Amino acid sequence: MRSQRLDPLIKVVQQRQDTVAREVAERERALTEQQERLDALRRYAAEYAAAPSTALIAPALLVNRLAFRDRLDAAVTQQAGIVDHSRQQGEVERARLLLASRETKVLEKLADSYRAQESRVAEQRVQREMDDLGGRRARAAALAADQTEQAT
Repeated sequence: MRSQRLDPLIKVVQQRQDTVAREVAERERALTEQQERLDALRRYAAEYAAAPSTALIAPALLVNRLAFRDRLDAAVTQQAGIVDHSRQQGEVERARLLLASRETKVLEKLADSYRAQESRVAEQRVQREMDDLGGRRARAAALAADQTEQAT
């Protein structure tokens, strides 16, 4: 039957959809981690920038402090880029999941359509058999009635 021939294909497509769903979940988890790192870096940068600096700071310490703030700002910028990239990858994976889901639904609908058609064909076959059986019984009864009439 055509519907049964689709079952292995549906199983493979569903497994692919499950794999993509796991990848989407992993991307979401990674995005959450990256966003938490970015938030922590931003908090630290804000705290460091807000730390009181004494007016009488040695020039070497001031240079070090400014260099550290620059490195911290660069780290924030880099982490923001990583978060954006993770977000884009997550969107790509969600799109793949949507496509895999649609493919699964299409195959399931096709299989359901085949099953419905096969059911109608089976019902028609049973109805024909019942009609044939009824016709044979009617002919047999008519033949028996004719034979009874002729015998009398």
